[in-house]
Amino acid sequence: MKIAIGSDHAGFYLKKDVIKYLEEKNIEVKDMGPFDDSRVDYPDYGHAVGHAVIDNKMDFGIVICGSGIGISIAANKVKGIRAALCCEPYSAKLARRHNNANVLAMGARLIGHDMAIEIVEAFLNEKFEGGRHINRVNKIEEE
Repeated sequence: MKIAIGSDHAGFYLKKDVIKYLEEKNIEVKDMGPFDDSRVDYPDYGHAVGHAVIDNKMDFGIVICGSGIGISIAANKVKGIRAALCCEPYSAKLARRHNNANVLAMGARLIGHDMAIEIVEAFLNEKFEGGRHINRVNKIEEE
């Protein structure tokens, strides 16, 4: 499995924690930045992760900012990205199962380290259910 990950300055330290967790699980991680906690603009990193998933055929992306809202909006501007903002594991499971989400967004100011790891686990371990959801996901891609 290959994961692209990016954040803004507010999400920098949680991003580092998630990278460490993924690497401990022997998951390949491509850090799209930033590489320190200096103030940056979240759209740059949301777009970078989105393009890494679409263009470089990364399996999934993870984006983190203060609330998760701005960076998820930015990632969703990349055609083919279905970024889901999740604050607990059940929504992460549903994002994969029903929406075939390919990018997970989280808010570093809203969740702690342990919750973030649980959300990442739930997202990565869930499969798209298909079936009645395929038509809905296809409609998302039409726009």
